[in-house]
Amino acid sequence: MTKNKKSNSNSIILAAVMAIFMMLFFGTTHRIMSARLSAPIETPSIPPDSLEKLPIQIGDWTGKEAPLDEAIVRATDADAHISRSYSRYSNSEQVWLYISYGMRARDLMPHRPEVCYTGNGWTLIDRNSMEFPLSDGMKLQCSIFQFSRGTLNKKKIAVLDYYIIDGRYCRDVSLLRSKAWRGSGTVRYVAQVQIVTSIGANLTAGSASSVISDFAVESAPYISGLFKSIQESEYSDMNDSTKTDNMFEAAGND
Repeated sequence: MTKNKKSNSNSIILAAVMAIFMMLFFGTTHRIMSARLSAPIETPSIPPDSLEKLPIQIGDWTGKEAPLDEAIVRATDADAHISRSYSRYSNSEQVWLYISYGMRARDLMPHRPEVCYTGNGWTLIDRNSMEFPLSDGMKLQCSIFQFSRGTLNKKKIAVLDYYIIDGRYCRDVSLLRSKAWRGSGTVRYVAQVQIVTSIGANLTAGSASSVISDFAVESAPYISGLFKSIQESEYSDMNDSTKTDNMFEAAGND
């Protein structure tokens, strides 16, 4: 009887110790991850209008600017962004494109469709992970969501979302989290891309998914190429600046 009580007591103490250990471990893990994600990405900032170089004409799609409210822009925590609508076939198919670029990985991570849309009154009704082959030989990994809002006059939208992390397409932030463990310096840049269209009488849920997928496949190489050229330009400017500084230092030593 006494032996059983001691055994039970030891088990309870062991469980409590393990619980404390796990809380300390996950607490420390969260702080480390948060610190690494909140640190600035080791890449130069880009001018806010850099993304405007994205072509207005992408295949059959013709775009126009669709500016966001300043309050929404501030809430996104983006260092640079672009907001446009694109249409094709005499405006019978329309999508909204939003791209954001951030210097802090932590700022972009919370702005996921399943978080932002549901937080603004939308209900998530479907989600699928997709992968599409691209013309440049790469594969676009993305997620397609469907949301609804309202009761009598219910509105429905389809949202295609993906990230570009150092030139790699990712459907979620898992790659960003894994890179964070190795230190923020292993991440040069992070961009998030969202493509949205309405689901209605003229466009079923399946058709809406096809429309945003078509635009995503056609636009992805342009978007990825834009970030690649921005990075190459920025690092070239940094190298030129470093060379100039070294020249002045050498002249000063003489």
